[in-house]
Amino acid sequence: MSALLVLGLAATMSAPAQAAVGHHHAAGHHVVHHAVHHAVHRPDPAVYPTTIRLPNGFQPEGIATGPGPYAYFGSMADGSIYRADLRTGRGAIISRGPGTPALGMKTDPHGRLFVAGGTGGDARVLDARTGRVLASYRLATGPAFVNDVILTQGAAWFTDSTNPVLYKLPLRGERLPDAVVRVPLTGDLVYHDGPGSAAFNANGITPTPDGRGLIVVQSNTGGLFRVDPATGTTRQVNLHGETLPEGDGLLLHGRTLYAVQNRSNTVAVLRLNAAGTEGRVVRRVKDSRFALPTTIAAFGSRLYLPNIQFFTTEPTPTSRTTPSPSPAPERRP
Repeated sequence: MSALLVLGLAATMSAPAQAAVGHHHAAGHHVVHHAVHHAVHRPDPAVYPTTIRLPNGFQPEGIATGPGPYAYFGSMADGSIYRADLRTGRGAIISRGPGTPALGMKTDPHGRLFVAGGTGGDARVLDARTGRVLASYRLATGPAFVNDVILTQGAAWFTDSTNPVLYKLPLRGERLPDAVVRVPLTGDLVYHDGPGSAAFNANGITPTPDGRGLIVVQSNTGGLFRVDPATGTTRQVNLHGETLPEGDGLLLHGRTLYAVQNRSNTVAVLRLNAAGTEGRVVRRVKDSRFALPTTIAAFGSRLYLPNIQFFTTEPTPTSRTTPSPSPAPERRP
C-alpha cells in the first residue's frame, strides 16, 4: 500500500515572501502540511489521521474535497477514483477507470464529481457516493491533455494543455448537458510546443475573485491569465515582474490565490484584485518533503496537496503521496 501522509506545519502570512519550512521526514514521495494562518483560526471539528493509505501504484494526481469530510483522488495511471474519509483515513476505489488518466477534479453540492481525462481527451461526471458514471463527454478528437476543471455558477470549465481551447459544460441545477461547448482561447495566452513539460500550456483554472472571469496558469511560461468566459479572450495578469513557472493546480479563497508550482516544489500565495487583472506574490512556501505537489483542495481550515513524481520516467509502484492540511485564509469579499 502506498500512503497519503498528513503532516503538521505552520507558516504565517506575515513571513518573508520566500520561506522554507519543515524538515525531512522519510524517504518516498510526500506532500506536507502547510499552514497559512488567518486572523481568526477555526479549528477542525475532529482530529484527523496522519496517514491515508492508497492502493499500490495508484498514482494520484488530482484531488477534490466535499461535500462533507471526504476527499477524492484520481489515478493518473488508469483513471480510477479513490474516496477517503478524512476523519478516519479509511477509503476505497469507488470507480474503476477506463485506462486513461483522471487528473483535475471538482465536486458540486449535488454530489457529483467532475473529472478531467488527460490524454483521453474526455471528461466524466460521476456520482460521488457510488462512483457510477453519470455522463461522459468527448472533448477532443485528436491529441489532447485535458488537465483541470473548475465549477462556476452555471458551468464546468476544463483546460487543455495541448490545445488552445476551454471546454464548457453548461449546467442548470442537477441537469447535465448533452454536449460540450468549445471556447477557443485568443489574446495574450499563446500556446508553445516543446518536449516533455515544455508542451504543457494552460493548466490550473479558477474563477476571478469577482466571479466575472476565469484565471488560468500556463505551466511552461509561468504566466497567469484572465479569461473572458464569453469570448475566450485572454489578458495576462500583471504580477509586477513575478511568474509562476511549472504552475499547476490553483485554489482561490476570497482574493487569496494559491498556485502550486509542481517541479519547483513550491506553493505561491498571491493577493489579487477583484477583477483578477492584477496580483502580487506575497510569499512562496517550500518544504523539503515536497516532491512534485500537483493540485490543491481545501476542507475546513486545511489545505491538501497531493504529491506525485509526475515527470519521472521511473515506475513508482509504492510511491507515497501526502495531502497536506493547513489552515486556509479567511474568505474576504
